[in-house]
Amino acid sequence: MSIEINNESAMAADDEELARLGRYVLDRLHVHPQAELSIILVDTDAMEKLHIEWMDEPGATDVLSFPMDELRPGTQGQPSSAGVLGDIVLCPQVAEEQAAAASHSTGDELLLLTTHGILHLLGYDHAEPGEELEMFGLQRELLSGFTGKAAPTETKQ
Repeated sequence: MSIEINNESAMAADDEELARLGRYVLDRLHVHPQAELSIILVDTDAMEKLHIEWMDEPGATDVLSFPMDELRPGTQGQPSSAGVLGDIVLCPQVAEEQAAAASHSTGDELLLLTTHGILHLLGYDHAEPGEELEMFGLQRELLSGFTGKAAPTETKQ
């Protein structure tokens, strides 16, 4: 599994932990071992530009996901096909603000946002109440399994 981390932000982040989380989530969702994932950390100005360009919404956001090959989760007996999963773009500055509001660490918030972004790349969404229950439930389960502790709750802007 190829996971590339590129920190273009001014904030430090634990790249190794983000990569371990990515491998953990993709393994649990039976994504092909040759799948590729890119995680990019950017500052608020860069995130705001992406947010406007792709979502037509002003202001920086916490995470954006850009799927490539539209891979979907596999099963124990049949993993997904190989391919490029896509890019997750994180904004550590926004994550830091959300973490403070939710009373957990910025590192925990980045783990939550990375898991959230991966789930979006794999086709999960939360636009409808049923989708939200499924996606956020899976997100909590994956984070708890990775960290060994209760997962932080989703913060919404």
